[in-house]
Amino acid sequence: MSEKNGSAAKPDLVELREEIKQTRAELGETVQALAARADVKARARDQVEQTKERVRTQAALVTGRVRDAALGATERARETSPGEVVHVAGDRVRANPMPAVLLLAGLAAVAGIILIVRGRR
Repeated sequence: MSEKNGSAAKPDLVELREEIKQTRAELGETVQALAARADVKARARDQVEQTKERVRTQAALVTGRVRDAALGATERARETSPGEVVHVAGDRVRANPMPAVLLLAGLAAVAGIILIVRGRR
């Protein structure tokens, strides 16, 4: 209600009804927004759906990368002769012999275990 020059003016009935209608609409929107925030199950479902979509997108992207890498490796394997493969493998072992040494040590350990088990029988 507004005051003009110290006296209370009569508010227009139509204006009041419009103001009430607008206030109700705003209040309804506010209640809906609060209800949406309070609906934990719906928010969790939305979050799950968003996560699923993100995972699907990432999976498709990674699948494409793997497929491209596999095709590239297949092409390189077709283009490379067996002699070159042996040469490259030998260079890699000479550059870093640790995996080869570990492999041989593992094989020796397995052979030793087999011999010990057979000796107990």
